[in-house]
Amino acid sequence: MALQILLVDDSPMIHNLLRKVLVKNGHEICGDAKNGKEGVEMYKSLQPDLIFMDISMPIMSGLEAAAAIKKLNPDSKIIMLSAMGDEAVLTEARVIGINLFLKKPFDEYKIISAISSVA
Repeated sequence: MALQILLVDDSPMIHNLLRKVLVKNGHEICGDAKNGKEGVEMYKSLQPDLIFMDISMPIMSGLEAAAAIKKLNPDSKIIMLSAMGDEAVLTEARVIGINLFLKKPFDEYKIISAISSVA
């Protein structure tokens, strides 16, 4: 099933990698945000099926943005991306209701597996 996916990450390299893998696997990128604040605004207008969100971004962090999105829609699906595996961050992500935590670096298999486990 093709999903409408919102990408929220300040790294153009990650945007490009995710876009390439997701489109190749039949999904549609409905929006690209460069920080958490943009991500929340795009979520409100686009209502995507799934969000890939970096944890560490300028203006508003991924955790702050995820909390705001979950407040708008507790059923929203969010896959959090991070190079950090700090236990306190993972705990906060679970409390917020993040559906899955995907540690960088990741490959096509991990991306598609992540989607299968939350969609």
